Amino acid sequence: MTFVILSGIFALAPPTGVHAFDTPNDGGGAITIEWQISADDETIEGYEIYRSEDGKEFEPVGFVGRGRTQYEDDTDDTKEYVYKVAALQNSQTAHSEPTPPIRSRSQWFDMTSANLLIGVIIFCSMILYFINQAKKGKALYIRKISGLDAVDEAVGRATEMGRPILYSMGIGRVDYIATIASFNILGEIAKKTGQYETSLLVPTSDPVVYTVAREIVKEAYATIGRPDLFDSDKVYFVTDSQFAYAAAVDGVMLREKPAANFFIGYFKAESLILAETGASTGAIQIAGTDQVTQLPFFVTACDFTLIGEELYAASAYISKEPLLLGAIKGEDLGKVVIFSALVIASLIGILTRFPILKLFQ
Repeated sequence: MTFVILSGIFALAPPTGVHAFDTPNDGGGAITIEWQISADDETIEGYEIYRSEDGKEFEPVGFVGRGRTQYEDDTDDTKEYVYKVAALQNSQTAHSEPTPPIRSRSQWFDMTSANLLIGVIIFCSMILYFINQAKKGKALYIRKISGLDAVDEAVGRATEMGRPILYSMGIGRVDYIATIASFNILGEIAKKTGQYETSLLVPTSDPVVYTVAREIVKEAYATIGRPDLFDSDKVYFVTDSQFAYAAAVDGVMLREKPAANFFIGYFKAESLILAETGASTGAIQIAGTDQVTQLPFFVTACDFTLIGEELYAASAYISKEPLLLGAIKGEDLGKVVIFSALVIASLIGILTRFPILKLFQ
């Protein structure tokens, strides 16, 4: 401990080596001040940071306890600042020399996230590779999904019986992931129903979802060369009230007796009401949702249920489009790479903490 005695008063030793610099890897608006601790660090209360815009008038902007050697100050990128750091003990302060003027700036790249950038590049490269392979005609294997294999059977049964097909997307809004996935499946099912000239009923619970669903069905019929089959009255808005929507769809199932019911999208408590009513009519039922709490009801009351990521892979599975197939294969390989990396990292961590030699002692 260093003390300088002046007229009976102990003079504190100020912090040394004070320097300020623009905080790296940020969006601007911050300057970092670093220093070496005072020789009297063990006895002081802490360090007070002072800032000045003209280098003359300083004002305190922050305080840290003893033993600390860094402080980050919020700043304006349009101004330059000069800093001092003072050791503080009771009413005594020992100021350091001022720093040169410094200004904060935003960085183009956050280098601390370079590993994330590398991972994104690798992941995107895998997806692009498989898309290219699919476009060249190479067969890409996708695990068999029973619920989707039954789509042709459901459409065929409805055609033979002369009954319609009911497609419900639940009560989700247009920006829900399950609803977006359901849109893709709706388009493929609409193409199949158009090929067999089977009636397709699509009651919706949201005005925006209705508008999008209507255009998807219309475009699907146009894609297969049968725009004349589109009937705007069969894609309609019911209500945005949860149980009123369920009651309306139940009424459709009891009156129209559809041969196949599709419940694919975002569902809540109305899931069992819909599925049980559909089961009572004897229809083939295929369901899918990302709401884990509703899956048990669909599994119980429906013939086939899409679980987990099967809902998101369904459109690729049905359409066999190269873009979608390549994306699915690339994502699957990316998961394998991530899982392998986690396993290897875990093993390295275990072996580092518990060397192999100790395991055999």
